[in-house]
Amino acid sequence: RNAFEEREDALEKRAVAEHDARLLAAMRKKLKAERAAAAKEHVYNVKKVAVIGGGLMGSGIAQVAAAAKYDVSLVDVDATALGKAVDGISKNVARVAKKQGADEAAAVRDVTARITTGTDVAAAVADADLVIEAIIEHLPTKQRLFSDIEKAAPQHAILATNTSSLSVTDIMRNVRQRDRVGGLHWFNPVPVMKLVEVVSTDDTSHNTHLSLVKFGEDVGKRVIDCKDTPGFVVNRLLVPYLGEAVRLLERGDASLLDIDDAMKLGTGHPMGPLTLLDYVGLDTTMFILDGWSDAHPGVELFRTPPMLRRMVDSGFLGNKADGGFYVNGAPNPKYFDEHGYVKHEDH
Repeated sequence: RNAFEEREDALEKRAVAEHDARLLAAMRKKLKAERAAAAKEHVYNVKKVAVIGGGLMGSGIAQVAAAAKYDVSLVDVDATALGKAVDGISKNVARVAKKQGADEAAAVRDVTARITTGTDVAAAVADADLVIEAIIEHLPTKQRLFSDIEKAAPQHAILATNTSSLSVTDIMRNVRQRDRVGGLHWFNPVPVMKLVEVVSTDDTSHNTHLSLVKFGEDVGKRVIDCKDTPGFVVNRLLVPYLGEAVRLLERGDASLLDIDDAMKLGTGHPMGPLTLLDYVGLDTTMFILDGWSDAHPGVELFRTPPMLRRMVDSGFLGNKADGGFYVNGAPNPKYFDEHGYVKHEDH
């Protein structure tokens, strides 16, 4: 190949790239225009938000909602958990204010003044315009909760779940007014992560959908739309990827260290899949896969790898416990040799 041919190829690739960029820009412009037109017919009356669940996700949602000037009721059955949630919110807000050179005390007061806490769900949702559930991933518990919420909340209130793996349709099965339900799937830590998935069921009304989108945008998130499909977008791609990494490992195709380095250095991921599993929680990932596999038994990618189940059964849940695939930054010696390969007896 001569220099002329190489230059010709480079110009051709550049033309293709510029064409794709223009096409993408045009599509985004069209989508923005369509949303703007729809918004003219949209009735948005969300001022008061009730968040059910005072854990990391619930407290994070309460924080970003209060920071966006919404009045928030944060509810949990455990009053001690609520105290910890407010303390965590105060520390997070102060840390951000310090980085921005703002008055930390004033910033904390501004956010926490909009948050009330309590243990009575019915009282918290009685005047709510939007209710967001962020409790354990247990279908019957969520179903019972939403039945109780619908009885106590105003008829116009939108009911949303933060589920990461369960079907929104199944969760809302006992709700009578299903046109005002949907999913708002946040990511941990909520104040930091920029994405929220808005999930619509077959019954979700257009106005409910637009209200969920507007709320997500109001609190500063990039909102993406998704139908009520297993895992929505992020987890539908992420969880099977994590499962495949475990299967590679348990077959002995590659070592723990090499699998993680491959995805960090080969694809630019900030951490490898097995490190990420320790961060997410081995038990959390197993429960998601088990649920999907039960609902869709023919999908091989939804099958829980035997090694993952053995590690969870042995108490290795990841960073929140005594380690998972890694213990103190090194391959877990119970399952792997010093090079990160599965020990013979666990092959």
